[in-house]
Amino acid sequence: MLRAWLAGTLLIASVAASAEEAFVTNQLSDDLTVVDLATSRALATIPIGGKPAGVAVTADGRFAYVASPDGKVVSVIDAAARQVVGRVEVGGGPLGIAVAGDGATVYVADWYAAAIRVIDAKARAVVGSIAVGASPSGLAVTPDGRQLLSADRDDDSVSVVDTASRARIATIKVGMRPFGVTIDAEGRRAYTANVGSNDVSVVDIADRSEIGRVKTGLRPYAVALAQGRGFVTDQYDGTVSVFDLATLQPIKRISVGDYPEGIAATADGRRIIVANWESNTLSIIDAEALKVTGEVKVGDGPRAFGAFLRR
Repeated sequence: MLRAWLAGTLLIASVAASAEEAFVTNQLSDDLTVVDLATSRALATIPIGGKPAGVAVTADGRFAYVASPDGKVVSVIDAAARQVVGRVEVGGGPLGIAVAGDGATVYVADWYAAAIRVIDAKARAVVGSIAVGASPSGLAVTPDGRQLLSADRDDDSVSVVDTASRARIATIKVGMRPFGVTIDAEGRRAYTANVGSNDVSVVDIADRSEIGRVKTGLRPYAVALAQGRGFVTDQYDGTVSVFDLATLQPIKRISVGDYPEGIAATADGRRIIVANWESNTLSIIDAEALKVTGEVKVGDGPRAFGAFLRR
């Protein structure tokens, strides 16, 4: 009996430890909402300040980094303790943010300076700067950690950065005004949401070229990948456009909240989490059935721009 009880307790503990959470930046209420995705409940609100927008959770789930454009800082959040434990002054207009797989380096797009600031996570200090194109927004690191991609909105291009040398090594032309950028699990393709041309560019990273386009709704913001499909938030339509990753053919448009922005897939690929700016909610989509199955209230003006899920 005791052995069975211990086994059950360990199983419950394991499930609890592996439950995913969403770290949602709320730009208008100057805070961050932590949402338990197993129960669809808000667990905590963390004051941030500076109109937080970009967010990136480390692969090990220990920290979340939040970029505040008005505050010109990156806040360091202890994910388990639910509190800010440090701030890094970066200047300019920090927006998109990404963390290397080992958690040692944080990259922040400076919208105004056409540059990416490099932060040493341990020292919590800026240790370098990389010149890229105009108005860098979304950032993504390849799975092997060797390259960093920057969606340079006002240059209609993606910069490819060598992370070892911290230098831009290539520029790839994409659609008009690329904003969010997402890399697949194999590190082969990247997808940019082009707010100006209402489409998604498909990029072959090795060949450094655009190999396809997919039409979306109005003003696509960011892309998530799951179940062999791409999911794109359409800000002006209040929808998520779904397309097939193999054929690049549109599949469906799913109605969500008003002005959807940040989007991410859960670790098992079964759900898509969408932050709705004007509705102040998260929409939860069944990635296989392609329908909304839940909604969670968060703060005011949720953007959740980046890798906002803690796995």
